[in-house]
Amino acid sequence: MSEKPDLSRSDLTTTIHLSSLKALSPHLASIIENLSNEDRNVLAQLPIGSGMLVVATGPAKGSRFLIDKESTTIGRHINSDILLDDVTVSRKHAIVETSSHHQTPTARKFVLKDLGSLNGTYVDGIQRDECALTNGNEIHIGKFKLIFFANDGELSKIIHHSNLTQGEKK
Repeated sequence: MSEKPDLSRSDLTTTIHLSSLKALSPHLASIIENLSNEDRNVLAQLPIGSGMLVVATGPAKGSRFLIDKESTTIGRHINSDILLDDVTVSRKHAIVETSSHHQTPTARKFVLKDLGSLNGTYVDGIQRDECALTNGNEIHIGKFKLIFFANDGELSKIIHHSNLTQGEKK
């Protein structure tokens, strides 16, 4: 008679590596709640039709960059509109271009374009050559993680609600 293996003594676990999976950005309200009070106050005053990049991680953590013109350059070059001074960033890394609709000039569209950078430009964990930006997008450029915000008229309402929620938690 053959013996059955004792499964209670067998090691049935295995190891999987999830490091290659990219997590999606959390909901916008969660992102805003994790910002400092100062960042939330600045974003609440962002002019309608303009955008802002907030540096969440990297050597320039806490920096904020206003995007209020048709073309905003990002790179390590001294003449970049958004200077990210680190060797992981190409001199001319990326550009944010904006356009507005003629009938509603405050409704701007923001598009991020990689300029052939060595290390690539990532939006929400996916390498992109070009990508339309929306509130809460996480942009990785070299060692930097930047969070994009645009005031389309709704952003200040979300921030106000977040501030109320923060006050209730205290």
